[in-house]
Amino acid sequence: MNRVSAGQVAAALLTIALARPALCHETGKDERLPRIGPAPEFALTDQDGRRVALKELRGKVLAVTFIFASCADTCPLLTAKMASVQDRLGAAFGQDVRFVSITVDPERDTPPVLKRYAEAYHANPAGWSFLTGTPAEIRDVAGRYGVVYKKTPRGDVDHTFLTSLVDRGGTLRVQYMGVRFDPDELRRDLQRLSKEKKSR
Repeated sequence: MNRVSAGQVAAALLTIALARPALCHETGKDERLPRIGPAPEFALTDQDGRRVALKELRGKVLAVTFIFASCADTCPLLTAKMASVQDRLGAAFGQDVRFVSITVDPERDTPPVLKRYAEAYHANPAGWSFLTGTPAEIRDVAGRYGVVYKKTPRGDVDHTFLTSLVDRGGTLRVQYMGVRFDPDELRRDLQRLSKEKKSR
């Protein structure tokens, strides 16, 4: 199983709580999702070898996740859940909503590896980027999104799971902790954000 230690989780949660005043909203109660702050910028390489920057995705609603291709348990569950949401979004996927999955194993997850991973989950390349970069780039962006990870002696990567929603204007709006969140709630939140006007 890919687990982080209790100390790592506690440290990550404390860091996130101090840096971001709101992580989630109450289902069925909040009409608007909270505004946490500017989404951390990134400029990484996608599964086709193209450079992708957050600023280039302005105007789209984003769901940002962190995975690695050789993961045998939790990452596949998360990616399959995201793929199901992709399918339920229909024509809005790619046009209004995009997914960004960033590896936490950049040494092994080259663009061709991520391309095969994307194809295995029937990820629509018109709206789903799988990103890699140098170890320093990945550590920087993961940390700024509140994700803690560490390679284990057996070669796996233990990491926290956060799915971050970013609105059309580049504002971080809500984060889902773990992989047990309701995919229908995620879909509704994405649709809600896509109906908002671009924030200034």
